[in-house]
Amino acid sequence: MIKKNISVLLVFFLIISLTGCNKNSNESSSPKTSKINQMNISNPSDKRKTRISAVTLTPYPTSVASVVNKKYYLPITYVPKNLVYPKVPFLFKEKIEKRKMRQEAARDLEKMFAAAKKDRIYLSGVSAYRSYATQKVLFNNYVKRDGFKKALTYSAIPGASEHQTGLAIDVSGADGICAVSSCFGSKKEAAWLSKNSANFGFIVRYPKGKESITGYKYEPWHLRYVGHISKPIKNRGITLEEYLGIQSVSK
Repeated sequence: MIKKNISVLLVFFLIISLTGCNKNSNESSSPKTSKINQMNISNPSDKRKTRISAVTLTPYPTSVASVVNKKYYLPITYVPKNLVYPKVPFLFKEKIEKRKMRQEAARDLEKMFAAAKKDRIYLSGVSAYRSYATQKVLFNNYVKRDGFKKALTYSAIPGASEHQTGLAIDVSGADGICAVSSCFGSKKEAAWLSKNSANFGFIVRYPKGKESITGYKYEPWHLRYVGHISKPIKNRGITLEEYLGIQSVSK
């Protein structure tokens, strides 16, 4: 157990050195690593508890390379302090929570949308920042509709969603066709994002064939801002977990 915890800490010290984040960040201070041996998650469909074991509060949640997945959770109270409205089109007009992103991600998102437009690829945002409370409502609705096990394949338990970091965004074409749907993968917008998003600090977070590592099915629309490590991740055809040497969620 001691060796395992030391390994986890070493991985995240690597994250900090890669991204240049430090304790002077303008966001909330990072929590210490905290092991949660077991977490009981309510399953509204059958009123039982489903046990999720061996999850950990992710250290340094303010890092742009922070891993958030089915094993590394964000604190319930975590809210990025530098959320802004990126100046890009969304499929809706309202200035609401899911239109926001962290400032550095929003800045590079604007550059990416502008570059796509020059290539006659017209993009729209679908959903960006999502609070813990919003994710809880969303996930429970999916459970009621599809059941707990199926919901886990495409939606995150509250606290395990990258959207809570303010660094993730779901993207579609300007027409909204196939938004947040598997058919988006066959569209020209998805092809452009797969090829070019790493030039702007983004990766397709849940690539095809990596489900056992990320814990999610292929989502060509889900982009995650990771800063300058996006290109080596893209060029090597790997996931954020693999780049940082973090164990896959299936182990």
